[in-house]
Amino acid sequence: MLDYDKEAERYDASRGGEPRAAAAADAVLGLLPPGTRSLLDVACGTGIVTRRLASGPGAPQVTGVDLSPEMARHAGARLPGAIVRADSRRLPFRDGRFDAVSSVWLLHLVEDPGDVRRIVAECARVLRPGGVYVTTVDKGASHNVGSDIDGVLSSRPRRPASDAAVLVESYAADCGLIPAGQARFAGRGQGRSPRRAIADLRRGWFVTLPPGDPLAEEFAARLAALPDQERPRPEPEFTLRAFRKPPQVLPDPASNS
Repeated sequence: MLDYDKEAERYDASRGGEPRAAAAADAVLGLLPPGTRSLLDVACGTGIVTRRLASGPGAPQVTGVDLSPEMARHAGARLPGAIVRADSRRLPFRDGRFDAVSSVWLLHLVEDPGDVRRIVAECARVLRPGGVYVTTVDKGASHNVGSDIDGVLSSRPRRPASDAAVLVESYAADCGLIPAGQARFAGRGQGRSPRRAIADLRRGWFVTLPPGDPLAEEFAARLAALPDQERPRPEPEFTLRAFRKPPQVLPDPASNS
């Protein structure tokens, strides 16, 4: 697992920067109901997407949350006064506080299925009735673009995808949320070259191939043997799913007469 405090300084530059952030923010905003006034961005990282969610005419008032002190510090510089350092499994907000909640590139990082359930449940808890929760799903699969790099990495050890769409949908259903749409967007600047894949491998990007492990070095050697070491392969496409919290049904006064 990457150390996100150490990654914070170079995080944006290594992940597509502003073009990628713009694509993600536009896709999230496109799934929100008209009139959304408040949005909680869970695991906001450096705030590069969060700031875009909060900009433009009619944009919602956005609050960002991240557990990493360094990530939260960077986000706070982008959105002063709008960033809270907190654990996404225990959000420090009252029930029904927000019109919308987003979690972009979060659930795939969580190894414990129970924690994924808790995060989805917390996002549902702080969502008002009628509001929408938007999250990325199937992130690992999105990086498989059929390239020669994917061919090398296809035999690496794997763990079950914690953000598989079918799982996330079941966790959302357990919280009373119902499917409300989906969207796809390109991971700008995310097409890996073999040299970049080797660098990611040695930084701990692939959790089942920890840096320094002999198996990790085997894969690094195989990647180093590929042609066109500097040429990026095709970009991934990421998937967003939206879930709506049903409006509260008020009792009919006539039924009490």
